[in-house]
Amino acid sequence: MKLSVWTYEGPPHVGAMRVATAMKGLHYVLHAPQGDTYADLLFTMIERRNHRPPVTYTTFQARDLGSDTANLFKTACKEAYDRFQPQAMIVGASCTAELIQDDPGGMAELMGLPCPVVPLELPSYQRKENFGADETLFQIVRMLAKPTDRTTHITANLIGPTALGFRHRDDITEVTALLEEMGITVNVCAPFGSTPEDITRLGAAHFNVLMYPETGEAACRWMERELGQPYTKIVPIGVGATHDFVREVAEITGLAPKLDTFRLRLPWYSSSVDSTYLTGKRVFLFGDGTHVAAAARIARDEMGFEVVGMGCYNREMARNIRALAKEFNVEALITEDYLDVEARIEELAPEMILGTQMERHIGKRLGIPCAVISAPVHVQDFPARYSPQMGIEGANVIFDTWVHPLVMGLEEHLLHMFRDDFEFHDDAGASHHGHAAKARVETPEPTEVQTTPTDDNIIWLADAEKELKKIPFFVRGKARRNTEIFAAERGVNEISIDTLYEAKAHYAR
Repeated sequence: MKLSVWTYEGPPHVGAMRVATAMKGLHYVLHAPQGDTYADLLFTMIERRNHRPPVTYTTFQARDLGSDTANLFKTACKEAYDRFQPQAMIVGASCTAELIQDDPGGMAELMGLPCPVVPLELPSYQRKENFGADETLFQIVRMLAKPTDRTTHITANLIGPTALGFRHRDDITEVTALLEEMGITVNVCAPFGSTPEDITRLGAAHFNVLMYPETGEAACRWMERELGQPYTKIVPIGVGATHDFVREVAEITGLAPKLDTFRLRLPWYSSSVDSTYLTGKRVFLFGDGTHVAAAARIARDEMGFEVVGMGCYNREMARNIRALAKEFNVEALITEDYLDVEARIEELAPEMILGTQMERHIGKRLGIPCAVISAPVHVQDFPARYSPQMGIEGANVIFDTWVHPLVMGLEEHLLHMFRDDFEFHDDAGASHHGHAAKARVETPEPTEVQTTPTDDNIIWLADAEKELKKIPFFVRGKARRNTEIFAAERGVNEISIDTLYEAKAHYAR
């Protein structure tokens, strides 16, 4: 375990909390020291939920370690049941409390509480948040779901959406609509919006829709084996994947595939005159495995981008992403260290990043536009409006999300290019507000050497630095590096405007 400024995933008990917070009638008793209650903020501040997570903390302190922390846990369990009267409880320890080995599951079992209690064994120092969510849902399903008669009409369970999930709330609406169009009703959506009593009815559905493998695959595999329910393998993110998903559901159910594409605008927008200049843009992808795999297909097949690199942070999906990267003829980056990701982005110098909140910050530092496609995300990625990633409307949303940073970036570049123009300079005021153009008072250009941080032995002269700024921001970094390499190979340590153009001619061959 190592400390980091940023982390892509929290510890596994945060994943368990995502499941508990997504459900109703379930309570989580977490054996944790004072201070581990920070996780509440993820839901109330980042997701903007209007109520606290259903979690009771033991909040033991340093002075309690010399006494009976186990008794603190038992007291917390009893008080939590008496106060909240849940249909079921889950119990476990945070990463810090795991070190004192109090065995919350064993203690809760011996207490004889009047509701089902699901013990969680989440290895905090080997696994992460997505595993915690996946394992928690699996344990709840394994304890509560029982074989039962199928519904008279074809129904499906939606498996995987959780609290704090990237657009999970809206994806549920979109996938429900896709199924209803084929005459299929949703039996239970779990864990989002379900109760422990609902979990007991999972077996009544004819099949399961696995929406997010990171948080629902273990439960789906168990239900396939124990309840005889097949589950979908295709995640309907993007136009092609949505069509494939509908065909997969048709194969499972024997129904005719049906998909209304009336609302679909992405293909038209992608081929419109305004978008053709985006064709061939070099993009780098990073995030959770499911969203990266979906984004790679959309980028190449539906947007006309060139995927120059991809990777994921959740090692459970590493094999899938490595196989996909091989298909795209790029090298997969599997890492939990954002500095590794930043180094790879600098090396590849893409024109756009499709990533997480981390890559948004990296893009700001490197001057590369970034669209968020995956958790971890910040508050702006929990919009009040309807904004799914899945299905027909999800494809439209994705197009807007990806293209707008490029379009706005081009506008910024043009404004910067013309900022010295007599009409558009900073002191002129907005011409569309009736401001008259003012002559700009010119100041002499500096003649001394511009000391921009570069390689130790290479410096940029002022005229070259000024000319470099005329290059669009999304390729400026690559132009700078190529010029420095060109100069270094020829023993030139001062880059003039002539050196810049010589390097441009050299790399254009």
